[in-house]
Amino acid sequence: MEDFQVCDRDLADNLLSHYLHGEVIAVDTETMGLLPQRDRLCLVQLCNSEGKVTAIRIAKGQTDAPNLKKLLEATSVLKVFHFARFDVATLRYNLGIHVNRVFCTKIASKLARTYTQRHGLKDVVQELEQVELDKSSQSSDWGNAANLSEAQLNYAANDVRYLISVQKKLTEMLKREERLELAQECFRCLPTIVSLDLLQFKDLFEH
Repeated sequence: MEDFQVCDRDLADNLLSHYLHGEVIAVDTETMGLLPQRDRLCLVQLCNSEGKVTAIRIAKGQTDAPNLKKLLEATSVLKVFHFARFDVATLRYNLGIHVNRVFCTKIASKLARTYTQRHGLKDVVQELEQVELDKSSQSSDWGNAANLSEAQLNYAANDVRYLISVQKKLTEMLKREERLELAQECFRCLPTIVSLDLLQFKDLFEH
């Protein structure tokens, strides 16, 4: 796989320096399930605008990753996620990382692509990038990080490979529809929403 590296437990120093020099980075996570308090974090994937992809294998019981924390908390770099609400929560719960400056392509898609109800990553990438993602490894065992299959690593890389291009196109759509400021307000609310999620508050704003 072109320009793809795997790190154990944390981001290598040289990669940290390289990523910090950019303005934007795509981020995704793979976990054992959808509940941060129950399901551990197994893999964190990064990709910059040059297409340099790194997958960081997180060990069972690991509670910190200092270089990854430095990158994801750096205010100089925009972090692009698809459904940031989950990834930001799992990074905070598992590694104590409070992600700074977030762009969520799922929120952006819902605000910009109001002509469809299909806002999953596969649908958004297919429309905006004309690429069909292979999601066959989505529901697989990520717990044995030392022995991930080539199919799993390809899946993990593709989940971040197109995000920055998608983010740019969605930003242009939001500007055109005069909803970019509203999207940015939603992104700024995400840390509070994540705090509520981790405390298991539901429907707080309902009657």
